[in-house]
Amino acid sequence: MGETTRTKETRGGRQIYVEILVRSSMENLWELSQDPALHPRWDLRFSRIIPTGVGSDGHLQFRYEFQLPFYAITGTGTSLGHKTTASGQATSVLKFSTSNPLSPIGPGSGYWRYIPVDQGIRFITGYNYAPGMGAIGRKLDARFIRPGLGWATALSFDRLRLWAESGVDPAQSRNAWFLDAAARAAGLAGAAAVLRHGVAARPRAASFQYPGSLKELSARASTTALGLSLGALALMLPSHPTVPKAKRCLRQPLDRDSAEAPASLKTLPDPDHGNQRRFVGARA
Repeated sequence: MGETTRTKETRGGRQIYVEILVRSSMENLWELSQDPALHPRWDLRFSRIIPTGVGSDGHLQFRYEFQLPFYAITGTGTSLGHKTTASGQATSVLKFSTSNPLSPIGPGSGYWRYIPVDQGIRFITGYNYAPGMGAIGRKLDARFIRPGLGWATALSFDRLRLWAESGVDPAQSRNAWFLDAAARAAGLAGAAAVLRHGVAARPRAASFQYPGSLKELSARASTTALGLSLGALALMLPSHPTVPKAKRCLRQPLDRDSAEAPASLKTLPDPDHGNQRRFVGARA
């Protein structure tokens, strides 16, 4: 891929890395991931991406939104994507920024790599940022915000995989994830209720007399076994293939080049902060 630049460490912490194998054509995956109208449909990190202009060198200027109840966290960014015809690989680089005080993510940058292999395409991202929300954000970032963003990115990548490979609409896979999570939560709640019932039914020492004691022990053992079985099923039962899973993604690079940003990131212009200020706190 030519010269690369390290983005592993910044004052914000270690970069977030996510990789997934997508069995799709390059053209299909490129369109689903690069089109500003399609990108927010699968990516949990964005509610909307609105192009605002194109630079002289072809880089895209855009505004992004993440919708909260009655409020939208907004920011601006610049991106540049290109395909490397000689090796069949493709890359996209990005810089983003926000002055929104409620955003946990401050200025940052990242990249996407599309690497063709025999089984499909290795779709890779690496990105980093300075924490937002001042001192509170810096305290929360390493323990909560950064792991949460990594999980959301991985889950989003599997939603994209399902869309590219099987035509499963991201809204359908989102609903499947919620149904799967709700069913597992209900199973765990039922298991807990059964186990609590078994504990509550434990006989007192004064009344624990033979021969009823054998029946009591048998009943308690059966109740405990039932509760544990329900809990195990809730945790271990395989999900439907349309349910996206963050664990299907790699979170560590397989090789050094995968964890490095393309050299084009260095020359990418910074976002247009003037355009950003017009939209801070805007409702979608």
